[in-house]
Amino acid sequence: MVSVLRGLGWSVDGDRRFQMDTPLGPMSFTNIIATHDPAAPRRLVLACHYDSIHGRDQFVAATDSAVPCAMMLHLAALMTRDYLDPMKGRSEVTLQLMFLDGEEAMVRWSNEDSLYGSRHVAEELARSLHQPASADRSATSEIDRIELFMLLDLLGAAQPTIANYIPDTDRLFRRLVAAEDALRMRGLLEVPQIFHFRDSWRPFGRPSISDDHLPFMQRGVPVLHVIPYPFPSVWHTDADNATAIHGPTVTSLNRILRVFVADYLHLAGGA
Repeated sequence: MVSVLRGLGWSVDGDRRFQMDTPLGPMSFTNIIATHDPAAPRRLVLACHYDSIHGRDQFVAATDSAVPCAMMLHLAALMTRDYLDPMKGRSEVTLQLMFLDGEEAMVRWSNEDSLYGSRHVAEELARSLHQPASADRSATSEIDRIELFMLLDLLGAAQPTIANYIPDTDRLFRRLVAAEDALRMRGLLEVPQIFHFRDSWRPFGRPSISDDHLPFMQRGVPVLHVIPYPFPSVWHTDADNATAIHGPTVTSLNRILRVFVADYLHLAGGA
């Protein structure tokens, strides 16, 4: 991750090491954060976790979350030179990639035993002061620079259903649906509909999914949670390996994500 993104000219902090208490005692974690244009005032963040389940050496974690990591690197490789670089220094919003450590529980999932990387970086950004270059703008925290936190998780298996789980970003979720619809009309998608906007969640309401978005959402950051629900059948099993990955679905997700990012950042021809 670090070498690929640095090779593309991104500013990469690849050694954000920190320690946190776990049920197994203090443990070290490392977040990796890459920013295309650090001078830009605001960020569109794409995030995923790159850790696997502690103590399960045979667990490959293809959907959870090797594919999301690969999708983010693939997007950077395809879009940096022709679409992101020409906007450098000219746009108020830049793309930032967060590869988070310690999403999985060390022993048993709880508020204290999970989300180590996202909890740490959200707290760190919330307490770090950002002084805008413009004299007429007041100082804010670094976390306030995030316009949207888009979390990718459990992606790669066939026939995912991804919906608008967070009401505050329904409008932005519709743009994901629109990106998929536009690609489908052009014959560029070969899989069933992936993104589904639901007007009603009766009788049970929207699902509550614990994931790396929570520490950011709790601090007021708008969140899009790109995760299938129900989860893939291979979730947390040793079958979550290369055989669980459906190539056409991954290709479709990559294309939809690139169109969404290009639209959000006002990039010409970014798909």
